[in-house]
Amino acid sequence: MTAEDVKKLLGLQPHPREGGWYVRTYEAGEFVAAEAFADGRYAGGRRTGTAIYYLLEPDTFSEMHRLRSDEVFHFYAGDAVEMLQLREDGGAMVMIGNDLVRGQRPQVTVERGVWQGSRLVEGGRWALLGCTVSPGFEFEDYETGVREQLCAEWPGFCEEITALTRIRS
Repeated sequence: MTAEDVKKLLGLQPHPREGGWYVRTYEAGEFVAAEAFADGRYAGGRRTGTAIYYLLEPDTFSEMHRLRSDEVFHFYAGDAVEMLQLREDGGAMVMIGNDLVRGQRPQVTVERGVWQGSRLVEGGRWALLGCTVSPGFEFEDYETGVREQLCAEWPGFCEEITALTRIRS
């Protein structure tokens, strides 16, 4: 199976913000009121959860970004994905895949507010992931990372940050 086959079979479209290919597969019918969150992070109510299929290819990547909700990645098929996570207390490269002996994990969590970016491992052809977000994802909850700011705060990861950010005009 090729990436083109997967895109066609699942109806994937270009992701309008972060890169890669996606389609929303689920959105909960239940909502949580914005007032339920004491920190005021949401302007309005949020679905209790949403899910997407997400595909990466060698010429795509998930740009550095952070969300106002927790996100769980699920590995479905293809080649492994490396994910950079940046927290206030440091950063780490996490491997998403099915080779458990090599430290890959088929499920990876990114807590809200953590900067994240992903790409295929070197030599990979494609990877199909699932992403489940709770409370549910809305584009207004997405914040794009700025290369210079992220490199200034996490200089030890500047090479990875550069690979996972775009130059914006």
